[in-house]
Amino acid sequence: MGIRATRMARSVLAGAMAVGATVATLGLSAPAGASSPSIAVGSKPYAVAVNPTTTTVYVANSGGNSVSVINGSTNAVTATIAVGTHPKGVAVNPSTNTVYVTNQGSNSVSVINGATNAVTDTVTVGSNPFGVAVNPSTNAIYVTNSFNKTVSVINGATKAVTATIAVGTHPFGVAVDPTTNTAYVVNLGSKSVSVINGATNAVTATVTVGMHPSAIATNASTNAVYVTNQAGNSVSVINGATNTVTATVPVRRNPSGVAVNPTTNTVYVADLNGNSVSVINGATNAVTSTVTVANHPYAVTTNASTNTVYVTASTGSAVVVLGGAAS
Repeated sequence: MGIRATRMARSVLAGAMAVGATVATLGLSAPAGASSPSIAVGSKPYAVAVNPTTTTVYVANSGGNSVSVINGSTNAVTATIAVGTHPKGVAVNPSTNTVYVTNQGSNSVSVINGATNAVTDTVTVGSNPFGVAVNPSTNAIYVTNSFNKTVSVINGATKAVTATIAVGTHPFGVAVDPTTNTAYVVNLGSKSVSVINGATNAVTATVTVGMHPSAIATNASTNAVYVTNQAGNSVSVINGATNTVTATVPVRRNPSGVAVNPTTNTVYVADLNGNSVSVINGATNAVTSTVTVANHPYAVTTNASTNTVYVTASTGSAVVVLGGAAS
């Protein structure tokens, strides 16, 4: 990686640093007089994930070396769990009620029992782990090791690393389509996405996308894949059947996070320096609305069961909770 690419990668890694944190709750169409409660979490909330089965929200606090656990029904913090150094990614397996947290500074993954909020295992992975994704159908966990150009595959039952897969330069985000048993890895330094066969752990395709891609999400219902291109101010849409880019959707400045509600076929993009969330109709690939979210929104996730969207406001010490209207 060249000096310029390395600096860009480090700036993206630094991305959403904040001092102190709250989770603010807003509705897209809040009724007159409705209030927006704030929920205090740890320092520098960086990533967010939801277990739709238990309606529990997990926030990785990079500055606090912890995970805040929020009851999605009451917006109350029910636990704060100590993990490794600088947690940067979080993912949930709703089938086993298990949470996985990447610890960038510890080169490890903390495994949390969602029923007890206890860390049950710590798995050593590669250098500078960042993204994490789970295939609930196979109980496989995929971790991007951004300084090793690899992905670690963890067996959720044994907590053992069963494979290490070579991918592109500076792998960052990762997502899984459980229907096709395919993992998709964003290579920030290679302007590409590595497509991994979950049965063989082989890279079956490499798809060129935009400048400095960082985050990725899949819609298992439509076999579509969405990639944020931070330097391109766009989202690449990939057909999962052909591994071709079928559309490039312009959004606002420096899109960093992306999530999909498969029930409504709606895509949500966190525009880091646009201070907004772009809402994309998955059927037409058109931006149907832009929701203002102050203080550099970085990561986003959805709970399809409640049609709720969670967005981290990285420098505003907040996670904004939006009611996800269909596009």
